[in-house]
Amino acid sequence: MDRALKALDSEIRAKADAGVKALLDGVELTERELVKVMEKHGIAKIEPLGQKFDPHLHQAMFEVPDPSIPAGTVAQVVQPGYKIGERVLRPAMVAIAKGGAKAEAPANDNAGS
Repeated sequence: MDRALKALDSEIRAKADAGVKALLDGVELTERELVKVMEKHGIAKIEPLGQKFDPHLHQAMFEVPDPSIPAGTVAQVVQPGYKIGERVLRPAMVAIAKGGAKAEAPANDNAGS
């Protein structure tokens, strides 16, 4: 549904006739209802943008040279993933940043105690 909606940019939508606008409204309504049903049954969307790459949740499609983002971070989501509970139904297809500084490990406040 999302791909169908993204196929037409806002300029084309603005110029569309009433029939096309009605079709787009129907697709949007169907997508909202589908999301509600999926949430009702415990299916959650995986939105990993800006997170550290996790091969258990993400499928790397390509690397993006971006020194402003730490290396190994999800820079772009090509296709969102889904999981039910802790089980992955479909991994998110992502682009991984390369070239930036390595992502820092979380500091352990109890170190040396």
